[in-house]
Amino acid sequence: MKKNNKMTLDEFKNKHYGAKGSKKRDELEGGFEDFKLGTLLLEARLEKGLTQTELAEKVGTSKSYISKIENNIKEVRISTLQKIVHSGLGGQLELSIKL
Repeated sequence: MKKNNKMTLDEFKNKHYGAKGSKKRDELEGGFEDFKLGTLLLEARLEKGLTQTELAEKVGTSKSYISKIENNIKEVRISTLQKIVHSGLGGQLELSIKL
């Protein structure tokens, strides 16, 4: 901890959720990634001016499924995500692995 009692984000996570690799910390980090993906899809859909229903129709799925992804209720397969981004949003999916 710093002299002025302020913590970095990593220090906070270590204190309250454990070190990287611990079950509680991994659940926190995994939840953030799911949330981030849903938020990215929501922002992209809104930028394209599409409703959930319109996006679902373009992709061949249901409005409910799109809503569940955007709200972090349902996980999405990479192949399905690629279809949503390419066919539904007219974009390109880019993935990376950082070590």
